[in-house]
Amino acid sequence: MLFIVVLVVVMGGMMWFQSKKNKERQQQVKDFRANLKPGTEVITIGQVIGKVVSVDEQYEEIVIDSEGSLLRFSYSGIAKEYTRPAYVSDDEVDEEGNPLPQDEQDADVNDSAERAGSADDQQTQDTGANDEAQVDVDEAVEQNNAKEGK
Repeated sequence: MLFIVVLVVVMGGMMWFQSKKNKERQQQVKDFRANLKPGTEVITIGQVIGKVVSVDEQYEEIVIDSEGSLLRFSYSGIAKEYTRPAYVSDDEVDEEGNPLPQDEQDADVNDSAERAGSADDQQTQDTGANDEAQVDVDEAVEQNNAKEGK
């Protein structure tokens, strides 16, 4: 009997805690949507990213500009404010994802530039070899016509 009472109390506590978290979250979303101003970058529930152009509080609609296209959404269609993720190049980190020291980074950039330069040199040499192997079209046509004329 004591087990059942403890179980009911624990279940009630969990339900109350979840309810409290949901209400807090709903209030945060409501405040965010109420405080949207033109110029704020947002992302919609459909993953469309754009800047808020206008907010119509009477009809609870928001117009956003996404790369020149004006789109109208209801308040509930706006998921959150958009913050562009930071981009880190693979050349800037080691195998574990830790940032390289600045002098190692410069050395890696120089190494990759030298490799690119040697690849360009190799391509230039290959192109030179291909120039010698190319056939002069006019000369080939004359030779072919000469053979047929015989």
